[in-house]
Amino acid sequence: MLAYTIHANHLAPRPKYSDIVSDRFPGLRVAVVIPYYNEAAAIAAVVRDFRRHLPDASIIAFDNNSTDGTADIARAAGAQVISVPFQGKGNVVRRMFADVDADVYVMADGDATYDAAISPELVDTLIRDKLDMVVGSRLSDEQTAYRLGHRFGNVMLTQCAATIFGKAFKDMLSGYRVFSRRYAKTFPAHSKGFEIETELAVHALSMRMPVAEVVTNYKSRPEGSESKLNTYRDGFRILITIVRLFKSEKPFAFFTTGFAICSILSIAFAILVFETYIQTGLVPRIPTVILRSVLAMIVAILLICGIVLDTITHGRNEIKHLAYLSIPVWETV
Repeated sequence: MLAYTIHANHLAPRPKYSDIVSDRFPGLRVAVVIPYYNEAAAIAAVVRDFRRHLPDASIIAFDNNSTDGTADIARAAGAQVISVPFQGKGNVVRRMFADVDADVYVMADGDATYDAAISPELVDTLIRDKLDMVVGSRLSDEQTAYRLGHRFGNVMLTQCAATIFGKAFKDMLSGYRVFSRRYAKTFPAHSKGFEIETELAVHALSMRMPVAEVVTNYKSRPEGSESKLNTYRDGFRILITIVRLFKSEKPFAFFTTGFAICSILSIAFAILVFETYIQTGLVPRIPTVILRSVLAMIVAILLICGIVLDTITHGRNEIKHLAYLSIPVWETV
């Protein structure tokens, strides 16, 4: 899988979108998709910024049951607004990829924290290098923009996922991404909430898709906009999602880990029982014998589960790959 990081020079002037995309790739359909919930203070600026830097793109805002009039503000700013009744960012992303038909999808949160000026470069990177996903890796010197707890949690969860699925991202939880049509139309989107970013990254890793990161500026929210992310609650959900994806994407490794742990415990208890038997000729530790027997049965079950589910996963991955290949690649000039 191709994966690398690009350090964008934010001080150098960037070429216009028309110079990067429209002239080199005529007819390419680019859609900016913006998930949001109660972002009345920020949504107009988000729509205007992306309209300025991606003037030929469709701007589509996905309202997730907002109660502060954000939908009306987004519509007045020039965005098409689609309502998603099921609460949670994961549900919104699922509807985005299902409802929007485009060649390139630019996803950014509606809180005005991401740099719209870098979006042409993200699109160009995706097309030029024939990638399926480009992640806008967040870089910020503002403490209020990227809180210490969020930074620490992001690093820990990203390293955890990298250990299991392979290291490809430094900022796995960024909400600023660009996707190919192939990615969007074959992404299963099982997650309901903020853990969707983890699923987006793991899907690319498990399918061995070509991906990249581009370092981008990350700004503070405008006054009146509040984060909906809970550091501990959502961090725990993301961790559970990593474990769940570990089980579904790498079942043999998952179950053989349990197999190894239970095998060690079973052998340790067996040694205790045999030592007593050799010394006294008796087996007084009946509960230990029962526990050891149960662990031995669990060992066998875990090994069988790992083998069977690994075979099923290989077949499922083949089907996913065929679905991925069925999506035509855009033609460039």
